[in-house]
Amino acid sequence: MSGLNASLGYFVALVIFAASVRTLLKKWSQLSFVLEFASSFMLVGCWLEVQTIVEVGQWAGGLGPDVTVTILFVVLLTHGVVCGGASGNPNQVVLRFLQLEASILPTLLSVVSQFLGAHLAIHIATYYWSLELTDMHMIKNLMASSCSTSLLVSLPQGFFTECVCACIFHLVHLNLRRRSALIRVPLIAVLLTFLSHTASVFTSAYINPSLSYGLTFHCPGFTLTEYMVVYWLGPLTGMILGLFLYMGHIPRIFAKNLLYSQKTRFRAPKGDKAEKKKM
Repeated sequence: MSGLNASLGYFVALVIFAASVRTLLKKWSQLSFVLEFASSFMLVGCWLEVQTIVEVGQWAGGLGPDVTVTILFVVLLTHGVVCGGASGNPNQVVLRFLQLEASILPTLLSVVSQFLGAHLAIHIATYYWSLELTDMHMIKNLMASSCSTSLLVSLPQGFFTECVCACIFHLVHLNLRRRSALIRVPLIAVLLTFLSHTASVFTSAYINPSLSYGLTFHCPGFTLTEYMVVYWLGPLTGMILGLFLYMGHIPRIFAKNLLYSQKTRFRAPKGDKAEKKKM
């Protein structure tokens, strides 16, 4: 239990950092890329600790799978509440670009900031483990140089898994984006937790390029190119497919709707039609 208490303190510190950045920069929308940096930093930093609990906690701290799944859900829920519109996911930034909701420069700044946040989170987590506050973290510190990859299947299977999970996620996200945050944030957290738990024997379904960079790219077993194909190209393909299925076209690339007919959503009331006939 002491290991869990130390992890809780670590989580709280990251949440306070992200919340502070959001509060300080709330009035400066032109600095949204800094919010993406903080969002990615918090997400990757927290998930690295969740990964530690999954790998070591069961036999070093007596923490079973039910505890780790619950912790992951709470982390994702807290991330959604604290970071708001800053997703910490490069694919969602690119999605806004493809929907003509953002220009090229803010998109590039946000993506770069997200990867910088993920990179910093790796160093902070490594330093935190080196303190060896608990037996769990002592073991993790010893294992840090030889971590286990999250990619447990072949490249085609991994690509397909990330692509399908990303497509499902973005379809749900697009349908929920105009709903109240009270509904949207918990549902997204549940979906991400479910996808990650279900795909844990395949790729862990990170569906987030900066997150996968922080969690598994430094682990031996595959080359950088192979990781990029699975964890960057796979989710990007799934995101584009999800957007196409949702809208019937990709606004940034082509305007013609290939899936859905363009019907008028608003019809004139019958009373108006009757008046026009009398005139």
